[in-house]
Amino acid sequence: MNKLLILDRAKRFLGAMVLMASLAFSHFISARTIVIGDSGDYPTLRAAASGIRPGDTLVLQSQFFDDGAQFLSEWTGTASDPIVIRAEREHEAIFRGGSAAIHLIKCHYVVIEGLIFEGQTGNGVNIDDGGDYDIPSKHITVRNCIFREMNTRGNNDFLKMSGIDSFLVEGCVFVNGSRGGSGIDFVGCHYGVVRGCSFDNAGSSGVQCKGGSLRIRVEKNVFKNISQRAINLGGSTGLEYFRPPLPNPIVDAYEAADLEVFSNIFIGSLAPIAYVGSVGVKVYNNTFYEPEKWVIRILQENTTQGFLPCSNNEFRNNIIYLERDKTEVNIGPNTNAGTFIFSNNLWFNAQDSRWSPSLPVRDRDQIIANPLFTDLANEDLSIPPGSPAVGAGFIFDEPATDFTGKAYYSPPSIGAYEGYETTTSLKEDAGVSSVVVYPNPTSNTSIIRGDFTDASLQVFDARGVLIVRSEGISFLNEIDLSREASGIYFIHLRQGDHFIIKKLVKW
Repeated sequence: MNKLLILDRAKRFLGAMVLMASLAFSHFISARTIVIGDSGDYPTLRAAASGIRPGDTLVLQSQFFDDGAQFLSEWTGTASDPIVIRAEREHEAIFRGGSAAIHLIKCHYVVIEGLIFEGQTGNGVNIDDGGDYDIPSKHITVRNCIFREMNTRGNNDFLKMSGIDSFLVEGCVFVNGSRGGSGIDFVGCHYGVVRGCSFDNAGSSGVQCKGGSLRIRVEKNVFKNISQRAINLGGSTGLEYFRPPLPNPIVDAYEAADLEVFSNIFIGSLAPIAYVGSVGVKVYNNTFYEPEKWVIRILQENTTQGFLPCSNNEFRNNIIYLERDKTEVNIGPNTNAGTFIFSNNLWFNAQDSRWSPSLPVRDRDQIIANPLFTDLANEDLSIPPGSPAVGAGFIFDEPATDFTGKAYYSPPSIGAYEGYETTTSLKEDAGVSSVVVYPNPTSNTSIIRGDFTDASLQVFDARGVLIVRSEGISFLNEIDLSREASGIYFIHLRQGDHFIIKKLVKW
């Protein structure tokens, strides 16, 4: 090989190595830890604000911070070097009082972690785009924080986010909020997740998504005793606050679209779910216990010309447990409730075994039965393997996991908890492939046939009571329901580590 070519390649390699070393050194010297507090580098976040660079971590000492709103503008981290604001010891750095605690303005790649916010009179934490509606703030994370005891009763929120894209709110607690406010209020926010949070008496709503909000997922949270709407899927927003700005003339506008509400627990609340001027919203695999007045509201509060009616939303695979009669669905004017999809929901009224819900459309594959919660007295709303909710759900790609993170199987259980007791795949695989039940529906007996040997068979009624049990069965077997009442039954077939459930209807 030409010596000059070899020398040139060597120089290029050496140059690349020098550049990599230089970049690594640059990152090393730029990523700083800055202590905030009475004995720290700076007494407040505001005092440190002017010199913050990507990769900086601001560590808050264990103390009270009562210096009013910390306005932090244009802090910009990167994907590899975010700016982190965290407690030195989790939940020992407490922002107390003031109109607000922290206000992030036009910030990107910022993480807030492990702090407590209490006693604010405006909003606990504000995060927004600084009024530049065409350029959202991006990549904001709020994790493992506690928001508590708002010191006001108006339309004030624990966490107010306006014009934010690509965000995560995870593992936070929201308790005793402002009576007219929200735990989290999203205005014109897009592509975010609220996961693993707890909302207890957090305000008039736990989570609200409005003002053109799009593709937000709310999953694996607990909503308890929310005074009005546990989740407000839409709302009523002044036209000037929409993000992105509305076109002129307004065409096909919405308050919220393509939201996902997956695997949450709802206890109490005047109305757990409110679809309000929203479209394309999916409410799947949630558990609702004893809503106070309505289970669902379908409303259109923004009636400006050019807005789509509340329509084309879904409610599937949910458990609804009532202690007494309630209004299942409240439908307001200017909506199109007939476009909604209801399917595979389990409904139960503890005071009336003959009750069935009144819905705007047919709930396909609906079940009316006791879900057999594990421990209702202690609000353990998980379900046992014998629950009629097990294996009775609509099959989907998402959500993949239940409230606890356990994988949903195919077909999934109804509700926020997967009830299968096995840890192996429950899809129809080689162990129990091509299992069929016929006739189905039946008037007396049915045949279960498939590629299985030495299997165990159990049949449960809709209350979860075991009525048939057989061991060592193979290929072809008869199920006799001649002495049983009309209704829905669930066939559990197990062969070794393989398990499948089939639903059987008796006329």
